[in-house]
Amino acid sequence: MPEIGEVARVVHYLRKHLVGRTIASCTATADDIVYGKVGTTAEAFQNALTGRTVTGADQQGKYFYMTLDRPPHAVMHFGMTGWMKFDSEDTHYYKQAKAKDGKEVEEEWPPKYAKFVVRCEEGSVGGEEREAVEAAFVDARRLARIRLVDCPEAEIRQHSPLKENGPDPVRDKDVVTVEWLSQLLGRKRVPVKALLLDQANLSGVGNWVADEVLYQARIHPEQYSNTFNTSQIKDLHDALIGVCTLAVETLADSKQFPDTWLMKYRWDKGKKDANVLPNGDKIVHLKVGGRTSAIVPSVQKKTAEVAGDVDEEGGEAKPAKGRKRKSKAAEDDEADEEEVDAKPPAAKKGRGSKKVKAEPEEEEIDQKPTAKQGRGSKKAKAEPEEEKEDAKPAAEKKSSGRGKKQAAAANGVKDGDVEVQTNGGAEAAEDNVTELDEDASKPANKASKGKKAATTTTTTKKGAAKPAAAAATSNGARRSARTRV
Repeated sequence: MPEIGEVARVVHYLRKHLVGRTIASCTATADDIVYGKVGTTAEAFQNALTGRTVTGADQQGKYFYMTLDRPPHAVMHFGMTGWMKFDSEDTHYYKQAKAKDGKEVEEEWPPKYAKFVVRCEEGSVGGEEREAVEAAFVDARRLARIRLVDCPEAEIRQHSPLKENGPDPVRDKDVVTVEWLSQLLGRKRVPVKALLLDQANLSGVGNWVADEVLYQARIHPEQYSNTFNTSQIKDLHDALIGVCTLAVETLADSKQFPDTWLMKYRWDKGKKDANVLPNGDKIVHLKVGGRTSAIVPSVQKKTAEVAGDVDEEGGEAKPAKGRKRKSKAAEDDEADEEEVDAKPPAAKKGRGSKKVKAEPEEEEIDQKPTAKQGRGSKKAKAEPEEEKEDAKPAAEKKSSGRGKKQAAAANGVKDGDVEVQTNGGAEAAEDNVTELDEDASKPANKASKGKKAATTTTTTKKGAAKPAAAAATSNGARRSARTRV
């Protein structure tokens, strides 16, 4: 995102190419977000600028504006990727991409994603002949904002949106004093970097500027804002004014930044053998205020309570106690899986199987020797305590091996027959149970060889799995079963 220095660069080019000249034409592209979110339309903006003379250009932090010979005036914000381009000069603060053959890519005009294009014809300005020029505001992500402010030129900073923003550390040095900063820090309890990034506190401080300021002040970005002593506040103020002033004066040209600045080396996150200052100090990255932060732990010590902690070796932030670090959806899913795995798990389920309640301890003993459930099988719920006595005779018939008798005893099956120990209401269920296939004992034989065997189901001719106790579903059936025993 363009910060205080990058916006100063655009203001420089606006003054160079547009101030003092009349806008012959303005072509604005309709956008209900870039214009509409702030109560303006492309048509209104186009009509307001056409034929007007640009009398000045300036900024307040990340906002910049063009004043005209009569209201309304244009107030703009770049968002994350917005920029002003001129057909007569390259205004970028970073190197442009080159084609595969090494040649610079020619810029199309009007540029792609242009929100408006203004044109000034050739003519004399202050006794100097000027060529025709066009300027375009571009924004691919539509996070920029373009609006009209209807007020006298001298009062533009007393109107929205500028009045809601804090003072500019460069334009308003008489406001941003050590005493002012001390009061700001003391009345809030937030990570100091989050305070610096809040445009309601200070205008123009973005991610890299905040990191540079805190590095030069030797302050950890997660330390709470109300925990600094007088000396630390003075160091923070000096770094804030110094970094912002140099960024504006150099128009954010990083080639002119001192070699001792963190900004020169902070962009290699994740690269092997990178993230190291020339003196060997390691740079680590963490999240503070929702933004990736670059710090040098050997310099930026924690001198008081902080909002989180830093894994200096891994270069990642540990979330503070009681807080969750923001992560991708995939990481959230993994966290959910870990929570499930942390619980005492039941037997692993096959594909398509259903989750069931935990089995009583007495019945788990009978189920331990059995194998995993097969695909699509359903796990039978635990029988009520009243029926445990019915299960005991079957349990006694089990042998120490995992063969045919084990599966038959657990399911009430004897040599291919279905044994129904109920009558009355269960007789209808008995009629519905089909005879077992002659090969019904084969799955149990396979289970003795180490393969899966069903322990609580019987296999019918159609291959459907039914619980052994399915025949006894009514209370009357249970009472009848106890009577027979």
